[in-house]
Amino acid sequence: MRRGSQPGGETPSLFDDGPRHDDWLLEETGDEFPGASPRAAIAVSTLTETAKDVLEGAFVPLWVRGEVTDFKPHRNGHWYFSLRDRTSQLRCVVWARDQIGIPAAPDDGMQVSALGQLGVYAARGEMQFTIRRIEAKGDGLWSKALEATRKRLEADGLLAPGRKRALPRHPRRIAMVTSTSGAALRDVMAVLRRRAPGVQLVVVHAAVQGDTAPNELCAALARVARWGRADLVIIGRGGGSREDLWAFNDERVARAVAACPVPVISAVGHEIDMSLCDLVADLRAATPSAAAEAAVRTREELALGLVGLRRRLLHAMADRMDEPRSRAASAARDIAVMTGEHLRARGERMAALSGRLNALSPLATLQRGYAVATDTSGHTLASAGDFSAAMPFTLRLRDGLVSAVTTSSGRPS
Repeated sequence: MRRGSQPGGETPSLFDDGPRHDDWLLEETGDEFPGASPRAAIAVSTLTETAKDVLEGAFVPLWVRGEVTDFKPHRNGHWYFSLRDRTSQLRCVVWARDQIGIPAAPDDGMQVSALGQLGVYAARGEMQFTIRRIEAKGDGLWSKALEATRKRLEADGLLAPGRKRALPRHPRRIAMVTSTSGAALRDVMAVLRRRAPGVQLVVVHAAVQGDTAPNELCAALARVARWGRADLVIIGRGGGSREDLWAFNDERVARAVAACPVPVISAVGHEIDMSLCDLVADLRAATPSAAAEAAVRTREELALGLVGLRRRLLHAMADRMDEPRSRAASAARDIAVMTGEHLRARGERMAALSGRLNALSPLATLQRGYAVATDTSGHTLASAGDFSAAMPFTLRLRDGLVSAVTTSSGRPS
């Protein structure tokens, strides 16, 4: 059946019944035209490659929505799955190189919108949709990626409160990892000029959003560590969309913050934003300005701190002096008690000795009625042989002296 032979000028199909269904093609192109005759048949690869060129040229990149089904990650890193609705399905692929902009792999049954290019997989002659971006309903993919990374960090102990370090009280040099063109840097500089103009701020530039941001942030933190002269690090940026802040949820960046050898303040976005860098940093600040205020103290605050230190020092000195005074007073009381007891014991011993001496004293003997004879020189005349005739002597009595003369010489009895 030739073209235009039917009423109304309809073009027949190549597979319409007729004596020579390909006669019209031969008449239009000749038997040398590719595919017009068995002798001019084209290869399968030529047909599929041509279909690929035609299909991809006919469709610009499109957003397509549907339900993920039959998801299969390949060992080479590519993702294969289908998108379907109630009546149709479309084979899809996400090449490994395109996954950098997708926070996590989709799950079966997840409703997504995907941006991609319709084309043909020439090796199999199959139509497929090559995807570069995926947006899940709500925050599905973002939440899934964030939670998976958080669990890995927690399993390694990087979220434990006990590993957080205290900030230096008086930092002299602060390194800030951020974009040199961002508002965060200007905010931090303004706060430092107002609160602590003597503190040096060293800026380490890094992109804070986009595909290169995670690598640049990690490299900047590594430079700070190699430099080794910073007392404190501030890492952060101003507010933005979820995609803008996503670099600070990258696992590599979070681990680099945790591994930094000096304390780190994370200040990402605004107060309502929370990133993985905030969780692993030694301190999370709501904004970059709040990070600068937490990092340094004003002169007034330092003066108040010195007053407090002086008061504590005086109290400590008083406490240290009170203890020796208390010990000295206690020792004095102990000495007084011991001295009194010693003196009483000595007094008692003296009294006993005095009694004994009194009992043995010649005066005590005189008190009992005895007398002592002495010659004119005062020597005691203790024996009868000491006396001679007409010898003067003196008798000592208990109440006085009596002069006497012997009438005869003394004779032993």
